[in-house]
Amino acid sequence: MTVLIVDDNAMNVLVIEEMLKRAGYVDFQSAQSAEEMFALLAGEGDVNGNAPLLGRVDLILLDVMMPMMDGIEACRRLQADARYKDIPVIMVTAVGDSRKLAEALDAGASDFVTKPINKIELLARIRSALKLKRELDWHKERDARLREELLLARQVQESVLPDEVDDSRVRIRAYYQASEELAGDLYAWHRIDDNRWAIAVIDTMGHGISSSLMSMFIASILKEAIGTLWSPERVFKELNRRLTGLQWENELIHYYCTGIYATLDLERRRLDYINAGHPPGYLFGAKGERPEELSVSCPPLGLFDKLELASRSIPLSSEGELILFTDGIFGLFEGPDEARLAQLADYLQVRGSDADLERLVRSAPSDGRSDDRCVVKAEIRLGGAPV
Repeated sequence: MTVLIVDDNAMNVLVIEEMLKRAGYVDFQSAQSAEEMFALLAGEGDVNGNAPLLGRVDLILLDVMMPMMDGIEACRRLQADARYKDIPVIMVTAVGDSRKLAEALDAGASDFVTKPINKIELLARIRSALKLKRELDWHKERDARLREELLLARQVQESVLPDEVDDSRVRIRAYYQASEELAGDLYAWHRIDDNRWAIAVIDTMGHGISSSLMSMFIASILKEAIGTLWSPERVFKELNRRLTGLQWENELIHYYCTGIYATLDLERRRLDYINAGHPPGYLFGAKGERPEELSVSCPPLGLFDKLELASRSIPLSSEGELILFTDGIFGLFEGPDEARLAQLADYLQVRGSDADLERLVRSAPSDGRSDDRCVVKAEIRLGGAPV
């Protein structure tokens, strides 16, 4: 544990150093001014031969009354610098003015002792401050490890998302913005055969780690189910079965998801879908026409053991766009949900280009709430030939 003593009075420094030595402290240095203290902290050393202390100080004993820059101003500057703000500061002062002591604490000091220094009091306050510093360092190390793990988890999460599709009859692309390191939204698509595509957008309950783990679980089920079951009824039936089969230690916590799963049959020119408690998607046809809504057809998945699952069908035009999204997009518009949905439909009808959708998911929310945002656009070009 390294203690830095800052006092312009050499006798005061000598007294404190002797107290620390007799108490078993061996790693301490001194500075005669606030300027010298900052030089040591920045790794510059000083004229007296003291070694630089960059990243090594665990506690600062800081005198209040010093020339040039007093201890209170020095404490303010320590708190304003991200490199030093976590170092506990004990103010050492002969001033008996309670207002001055209050000013020191407001400046960021963690404690204070008064002159003449009482050895027992000083050592007790040092032990308390160092204990808090050890706990703070432990939390910082744990947080750093957690950030590294979250970064890895996010990379894994993003690795399962599909790449853009662009062939002669279908172009599929996602626009995605996570609200945190990890997201609860996910999307998937799969080519069933030469004439059929499956597209899904899912929003899991909650945020953070638990939501992201659920989204990974759902992504693994979707990948398997789309390839083998492919139809909306069978895929969502399997997903609901797997979600309701999870066993939770806390019975008050129940994870579920909303979602839309749609299949495009390019030969029969038909879209089949199920909407499980999710915001409606839009199927845009000719310019100027109002889009077809992919409205809710059943409750969210994972809440009930049995669901009535029946797909709905919409005819496809020779050219059009299917746009699916999660409810995080609503935060970019104002008013109740119905009004926001209408505003979004108008926006998509007028500004549905790649640049517009990219700008949409990255815009600041009007309601100030942060949420995952996902938009998937499938452009349908039935004039082309199968590939």
